[in-house]
Amino acid sequence: MKKTLFAFAALLLFIITGCGSDSETVKVGTTTAETPTWELVKELAAEEGIEIEIIQFSDYVQPNVALDNDEIDLNAFQTISYFNSFIEERNLNLSAIGTTSIWPMGIYSEEVEELSDIEDGAQIIVPKEPTNLGRALMLMQKAELITLTEDFEGAGGLEAIAENPKNLDIVPVTAGQTARGLQDATAALINSDVAIAAGLNPTSDPVFREDDQNVPYINIIAAHTDRKDEEAFQKIVEIYHSDEVTSFIEEEYDGAAVPVIRPIEEVIGE
Repeated sequence: MKKTLFAFAALLLFIITGCGSDSETVKVGTTTAETPTWELVKELAAEEGIEIEIIQFSDYVQPNVALDNDEIDLNAFQTISYFNSFIEERNLNLSAIGTTSIWPMGIYSEEVEELSDIEDGAQIIVPKEPTNLGRALMLMQKAELITLTEDFEGAGGLEAIAENPKNLDIVPVTAGQTARGLQDATAALINSDVAIAAGLNPTSDPVFREDDQNVPYINIIAAHTDRKDEEAFQKIVEIYHSDEVTSFIEEEYDGAAVPVIRPIEEVIGE
């Protein structure tokens, strides 16, 4: 009887430890707005033996720094344009491994309902990070508030403004702080995820909104270059592109985020 009990206990221990050894933990850094999607990806990944730990960040700098320092394994929060600019500026050995979605930027205001109602000299808040700022300026040009220099390609500062007919007071702040600017400024250009975190609706609240076809502003999943081909990472990208996750994004965000299921080589090459 004792031998039988001992054998049963040994078998149980083998099963428990054996199951644990098949599970791999991947730390994914993301923002509050994208966490609901990653909760679903986490659930689906667990079925594949991959345990995802979600690490939330409140800014656009630390997720890449944390990835470079091996504090996390992947991050998913940034556009192609921002990613390329950041890793070049900081000389980081990171690579984009998959597309996620595009989060259209919008012009928000608590003072006006139409762009034509913006008065001369009005203060406009924009995100200050180079690629975010360039994106905001391009949106302002599309809204016919300013005109940019002909050689402007999307990354740069206020010096790219060729004409500012309303003499708008354009004030750059950290992207995560743009929504707070609505308390004092006439309008603010806010990234979609920041808007959601501030309780705004990126589909219905903007006075003017970017379209969803700008390839440089597609969001991506990033990893260390020397780990980008790891099986678990590629499986996570595959899960993110599944019909279940796509449907969730469409329903959960109602147009605030638009799923992008394209090979990373395709969009990086454009």
